[in-house]
Amino acid sequence: MDANEIAKMAQIASALEVSGYPKPGNVHRTRDFDDMEFEDFIISGIVIGDTIREACSDVDVENPQLGKYILQAVAETDRWIKNNTNLGIVMMTTPIAVAAAVSDSFDDIRENVKLLMSNTSVDDACDLYDAINIADAGGMGDQDEYDVASDNAKNELRENGQTMYDVLKISAPWDMLAREMTSDMPAVFEIGYPTYHRLKEEKSKTDACVLTFLTILSQVPDTLISRKYGSDEALKISMMTRDLLNLKDADDFGERLEEFDDYLFNNKYNPGTTADLTAASIFVSYLKSNFD
Repeated sequence: MDANEIAKMAQIASALEVSGYPKPGNVHRTRDFDDMEFEDFIISGIVIGDTIREACSDVDVENPQLGKYILQAVAETDRWIKNNTNLGIVMMTTPIAVAAAVSDSFDDIRENVKLLMSNTSVDDACDLYDAINIADAGGMGDQDEYDVASDNAKNELRENGQTMYDVLKISAPWDMLAREMTSDMPAVFEIGYPTYHRLKEEKSKTDACVLTFLTILSQVPDTLISRKYGSDEALKISMMTRDLLNLKDADDFGERLEEFDDYLFNNKYNPGTTADLTAASIFVSYLKSNFD
């Protein structure tokens, strides 16, 4: 698939994800946070386009340089927005985009994500650490091994020959994005993308986005919440989401959705990982439509 088209779809997916409202617990078009606002995310979605296009041009499958492009996209975002709006989206979108660029059909993408991730390098790992530090994002390295905040982190990676795939595999037990990127993305390809792809034919774009977000959250506890408040709290939010989703056809669903959004916001439960998975799912849906 053409690199220009892939980049456009990545930008569209980023914009559609943040535009869905009321997407519980996250920034959306009717909800800003104190340190970031809706427009920040729109800008972030736009400025990654050039990097995605470059990443998808003349791909070397043996050395796809995924870390380089993740860092490049995050650094470009940082030029325009001074907080972490899209590290997770960039981490998910980049390997999917590059996989699409080297795939002959949509059905090849998921397998090519696995191939590209397995071909990441130590340089990719170091670039990923730099991207995480630019975004000032916790979670990937707040454990004992290869702490991204450590001054010696990259030296340790090089000494031990740890690739980007290796360090994400270490992070996978406590970080859902790392888990997705090292296990052929089951939440995106088996839950999020099929849900959005069906709903976008039946619902408005915002309803398709919100219902996809709720579907993912109902089945996959958000690790941003679990890192802040513990796995029991993350599971509780998922169960509450499941109960809400069961009422999606009720006359007062819209009111219940807004109440849930208020509840998560007021209690500082931010399912940010789920938002990243939703953006990736929308992206995959657009890739599917354009391959067909």
